[in-house]
Amino acid sequence: MFEKEQSALNESVSAIICDLGLMADNLSWSWIPFSGHWGFATSLFKTAAKNQNMSFGLSVKEYAILLANNIKQKLDLPREFDRVEAVNGYLNFYLNPSIFAEQVVTEVLSSSDNYGMGQEKNKRIMVEYSQPNTHKAFHVGHLRNMVLGSSICRIIECAGNEVIRANYIGDIGLHVIKWLWHYLKEYNGEVPPGDQITRWMGDIYAQASKKLEENPELENEIRDLFQRWDARDPQIVELWQKTRQWSLDAFQEVYRQLGIKFDRFYFESEVEDSGKKIVDNLIKCGIAVDERPEGAVIVDLDRILGTKDKYKVLVILRSDGTSLYPTKDIPLAIQKFEEHELDQSIYVIDVRQSLYLKQIFKLLEIMGFMWADKCYHLSYEIVNLPGNVTVASREGTVVLLEDLISEAEKRALRIVEEKNPDLGDNKKNEIAHKVAIGAIKYSLLSRDNTKIITFDWDTAMDVNGQAAPYIQYAYVRANSILKKAHFSISLDSKITHTLSNEEIELIDLIARLPEEVQKAAKELKPLQITNYSYELAKAFSDFYNQCPVLSAEKSVQDFRLKIVAAFRQTIKNSLDLLGIQVPDVM
Repeated sequence: MFEKEQSALNESVSAIICDLGLMADNLSWSWIPFSGHWGFATSLFKTAAKNQNMSFGLSVKEYAILLANNIKQKLDLPREFDRVEAVNGYLNFYLNPSIFAEQVVTEVLSSSDNYGMGQEKNKRIMVEYSQPNTHKAFHVGHLRNMVLGSSICRIIECAGNEVIRANYIGDIGLHVIKWLWHYLKEYNGEVPPGDQITRWMGDIYAQASKKLEENPELENEIRDLFQRWDARDPQIVELWQKTRQWSLDAFQEVYRQLGIKFDRFYFESEVEDSGKKIVDNLIKCGIAVDERPEGAVIVDLDRILGTKDKYKVLVILRSDGTSLYPTKDIPLAIQKFEEHELDQSIYVIDVRQSLYLKQIFKLLEIMGFMWADKCYHLSYEIVNLPGNVTVASREGTVVLLEDLISEAEKRALRIVEEKNPDLGDNKKNEIAHKVAIGAIKYSLLSRDNTKIITFDWDTAMDVNGQAAPYIQYAYVRANSILKKAHFSISLDSKITHTLSNEEIELIDLIARLPEEVQKAAKELKPLQITNYSYELAKAFSDFYNQCPVLSAEKSVQDFRLKIVAAFRQTIKNSLDLLGIQVPDVM
């Protein structure tokens, strides 16, 4: 935001160094940690070291201190700065608070929805997330993956990267065969109820799993059905296509409710055959070992690499010739890089698959793909139900996503009715949906993705603590002030009063959004943005309580309204990075 001012200082300091008959070094600049004043600093240590032959026997540190003091005396300080300090070989430049505040607010209001966006980096990144299995329930266990992946896409895109949102759907495999087997036995010809598709399909899968556990001898029937699928039996393929579509339709409704989108869908069924051809080639070139019919097709990674218990053995095809996850994940990775010249391919997948993905990436490297090191596993931990019950489809211990959303909307509606009982029912329901989805998303993103979460309603719906409803309500308060004042954006008003501590703190946090975006993108951590959003909302609450806006003198009111408008825009943009919408009223 202050690149022009920094560049001008850089030129002035470098010119003085040259006037002193010294060789100028590339100066590096950094923001001074905020403590009531804004500024940035540069070090003279590199310059001192480069010109030590002119130091009259002084040490590098002593010479840097001398240079800093000399430059300070010779420098004409630009009007944007209050003062300059020479401290231990550093030059610290402090911006005029009023000019800083005016520039921040002007930047936010002129940039609008684009405030916080970084310059284009010419990097193309694919993020694969969601990855549901058809013929199974869509439950709370899937939620963290979707919310994390969607937020990561928003953040790295805002940071200046091109993002391809990919979804790899498990539409074939042993779980599908088990479902088809039980459907043919117990439900043949039935169709799912229109509003209960995932519940109905999840129940069938849980029943199939339970029946097989109680009668292990029935596994032979499953293997026979899998062989019929492998042979592309028309009856099985037709049933698979019809029942798969039921799941896909239900998935789209979930994505619509959560505001999640994708640019590219991949399906396991599309890479199954190409994967088997790759397995054949791996056997021919000696990378894979074929132990069929007694055993499977394996790749002993530790033997190939000369390591011990680091990568272990990867099984890439069953003994009966049917596919496994690696059979399909290998061709999928190849297809991604063939379709798109990717700078990075991020896999948002459960932490329990860490070894597996390490094996896949290493196998791709052994196969000679130079881009294998561009594959990155962004892992996350599980979400538990209250009482530390782990979600598992096969055991039926699931809270369906539709039930979670419904419960969240009921709780959010109570908040809306308490705060704004005069709203119409349709408006209340619209707001309740935004608050409910926001509460769910924020509660998952505000924890480190490497930590296990136990979902807690009281924390998620807290209107007074670190939760989405509190942050959304800060936006609503700002919106209310601006509506009462009939505010319209004007970029020409100036500060005529001494800024209070609350104003300075709020403006400082508003100014930080671009930096927070870059940091969150670099670390792939939405947690950075959730914490920032909360701190920003808290600073606005302090401002709201301590700094009158509508009752202030006209000149003070004008700029405070601009601060409120800049806050409203910034909190909206930060929540958008988390996939959270803001209601106008609440």
